[in-house]
Amino acid sequence: MAKMVETLNEVFQKLPQYTFEHVIIDNNSTDNTQEVLRAQAAKYKHVKVILNEANFGWIKSHFHGLVQCKGDAVIFMSSDFQDPPSLIPQFLEKWEEGFRLVIGIKKQSKENFLIFGMRKMFYRLLSKVSDGPPTIQNFTGFGLYDQKFISVIRDLDDPYPYFRGLVSEFGFRRYEIPYEQPKRMVGKSNANFFRLYDLAMLGFTSHSKMPLRLSAFIGFFSSIVSFLVALGYFIYKLIYWYDFNVGMAPMVIGVFFFSSVQLFFIGIIGEYIGAIHTHIRKRPLVIERERINFDS
Repeated sequence: MAKMVETLNEVFQKLPQYTFEHVIIDNNSTDNTQEVLRAQAAKYKHVKVILNEANFGWIKSHFHGLVQCKGDAVIFMSSDFQDPPSLIPQFLEKWEEGFRLVIGIKKQSKENFLIFGMRKMFYRLLSKVSDGPPTIQNFTGFGLYDQKFISVIRDLDDPYPYFRGLVSEFGFRRYEIPYEQPKRMVGKSNANFFRLYDLAMLGFTSHSKMPLRLSAFIGFFSSIVSFLVALGYFIYKLIYWYDFNVGMAPMVIGVFFFSSVQLFFIGIIGEYIGAIHTHIRKRPLVIERERINFDS
C-alpha cells in the first residue's frame, strides 16, 4: 500500500496543474494493512482512509469508497498494481477533451491464461444477453469518472450494485484505452471461484432477464417433447399390446433428465429471488469504524 501511495505521488508531481486526494478503503484487513495506512495518512494529509467495521465484500466496499470522493473527477483503481498508474495522464487528457468517462480495457493479461479466458467468455456472454446497452467487454472498473457520473451513482438505492454494468447502462460519453494487465505485485488475491461466481451471477441478475426467459422456453419445449414421447409410447403400446414391453428404462431416464432440468432452472430463479431479497432488506453498503484525514 505504501508503494502505491508513493507511486501516485510521483505521477501527480508530473501533473502540477492538478490537486488530488487519495482515498483508500480497507475492508477490515487482518494483516498489518491498517497500521500501514495510518502511517501513510500521518505522513500525507491528502491520503484519506476509511476503515470498515467488518469485511463487507469487495463489491460493496469498493463502491462505497468510490462515492465518497468529492473531486471533479475520480480515478478508480486497485492497489495491487494490476491497474497501471501510468495510464492516469492519458485518462486526464481524454477527460479534458470532454469525455465523462475514460476507462481501461484489459486486452491482454499476464495473469493465469485460463482465468483470463474464462473472464473474456463471461464478458462476451453478458454483453450479448444484456437487456439494455451491451456491457463493456474486458472491463474491470479501472478508469476515470467525472463527478457528474459519481453524483448519479451516489443517489442509487442499491445495496449490492454491479458497478461495471452501470457504466454502460447510464450512457455517459466515454473513451476506452486498451492496456495489458501486469502481474499482481503486492498481496494475494482473494478472488476465488465462489467470489467470481457471485460477481457473474450479480451481472446476470442485474442486467439481463434472459436466463428466466430461457428457463420458460426450455420448460415449454420440454413439456411438448415429453407429451409427444408419452403419446408415441401409448400409441405403440395400443398397436403392439402383447409384443411391446415398455419397461422401466424410459421412465427412469425421463424422470432423471427432466428433474435435472427443473433443478437447474429452479436455481436460476433462486438467484433472482436472492437478488430481490438483498435489495428489499435495504441494508447499508458498509459500516465504517473510522475515517482518517477527511476533516483536513
